[in-house]
Amino acid sequence: MKKVGLFFGSFNPVHTGHLAIAEYMVEYTDLNQLWFIVSPQNPLKGKKSLLADHHRWALVNLAVENDARFRAIDIEFKMPRPSYTIDTLTRLSEKYPDYEFVLISGTDIFGSLHKWKNHEQILKNYSFYVYARPNYEMGIYKDHPRIKIFDAPQMEISSSFIRKSIKEKKQIQYYLPPGLYDYIKEMHFYEK
Repeated sequence: MKKVGLFFGSFNPVHTGHLAIAEYMVEYTDLNQLWFIVSPQNPLKGKKSLLADHHRWALVNLAVENDARFRAIDIEFKMPRPSYTIDTLTRLSEKYPDYEFVLISGTDIFGSLHKWKNHEQILKNYSFYVYARPNYEMGIYKDHPRIKIFDAPQMEISSSFIRKSIKEKKQIQYYLPPGLYDYIKEMHFYEK
């Protein structure tokens, strides 16, 4: 059975921090592949500076297209909104019955996991591979049998930092996967 990590996010835009975590998870765990699930809108977040869905998916696709370990997935674009993780997991499990899916996340999500739709069902049927983030506690999930914590190296880069830097006309090409900086400049993304 193929074991696939699912890295959900708005990826607005995807950056080297995301790719470093993805690479760690594929190289240092038992995952065979990692899929970036580009989310149209997180029901727990606002939509204010979100680049159009197809543009964010194109950026992730550009970042991973030459690496067989990764895939950019737009399944949530075709689902009712807001999209919920449990619905995406159900759809992927039906579409790929021979795959075992594992959620990739940081420790930061566990403060709000109880707000997720059907979070008990997610924890019952799926595992989490979690990268430790500073200043976030696991709380009641600390010793959960379906949650494994990994000490993946991380970069203090955020998508909001990237957007702000582009708006301020800063040179930031080394924060982005090869080719993305030029593409973002050419398309005038995040300039306003």
